[in-house]
Amino acid sequence: MLRRVLRWTGALILLALAGLTIWLYAPDKPRSALEMAYPGEYRMVLGQRLRIRDTGPRDAPPLILLHGFGSSLDTWEPWAKALSAKYRVIRLDLPGFGLTGPDALDDYSDRRTLAILAGLMDQLGLARATFIGNSLGGRFAWEFAAAFPQRVSRLVLISPDGFASPGFEYGKAPEVPLVMNLMPWVGPRSLIRANLAPAWAHPEALPDTVLDRYRDMLLAPGVRRAILDRTRQTILSDPSGRLRSIAAPTLLLWGEEDHMIPSSNAQDYLRLMPHAQLVRLRGMGHVPFEESPAAALPPLERFLAQGKP
Repeated sequence: MLRRVLRWTGALILLALAGLTIWLYAPDKPRSALEMAYPGEYRMVLGQRLRIRDTGPRDAPPLILLHGFGSSLDTWEPWAKALSAKYRVIRLDLPGFGLTGPDALDDYSDRRTLAILAGLMDQLGLARATFIGNSLGGRFAWEFAAAFPQRVSRLVLISPDGFASPGFEYGKAPEVPLVMNLMPWVGPRSLIRANLAPAWAHPEALPDTVLDRYRDMLLAPGVRRAILDRTRQTILSDPSGRLRSIAAPTLLLWGEEDHMIPSSNAQDYLRLMPHAQLVRLRGMGHVPFEESPAAALPPLERFLAQGKP
């Protein structure tokens, strides 16, 4: 009898594991279908195929918009539509994300990313531009301003990344939890919603269309493995010296209900960047341009309208 019970128990466990695997498993989506659903043009820059959008008058002041971790250029669509009347608005899927996909050299160092951004500017004939970056894209924006000061006219940082935090120490690659190694094969909507919800001040208002887009971009060919590779290659260094060197006028935009990078972190930037000003966004989270695009836009428009530095 005991043997029979153990045999049935083992069978039930195997069935449960098989069901869990089926529920979690999500293969990559075909690139052709994703490219039809999400428009863009493609350019080769330093051997990397980049997906970009370039809208607005070609002779207008250029803006380069850099998205955050796990996102894509589509996150900027509401702002891009509004800004394209007066500005040339350029956004891209950063290497390792979206329909740009994995880096051709499997190199996710900041140096490689900055070189690709400079190469894209060269291809587009841009000597200077205003950089607008969110979270990880915010770090790339201020890193670019420190490395290429002559190419950045203004800087807009929306909840930027860059300082050490739990799990990300200076001079040390982060320890990736063992369960994260399953990432290239899983992608249930419920898990993606749970990870995306903290970026919104009011996660109950997260639209299904936005969730579907994030999931589609996560399931783009090779992206989940690229995200793991980027995480393993991320080694932060104390940004103090580089931030102090930035002379470009800088606007910090920070949602007061940001649960991913708290608005209190803005003081670190204000302390080091004498040309920075802060606008706190009431009732908004980590991605105000996506959660409350119309309400979050006016301080950016006022900053851009101040003219040449």
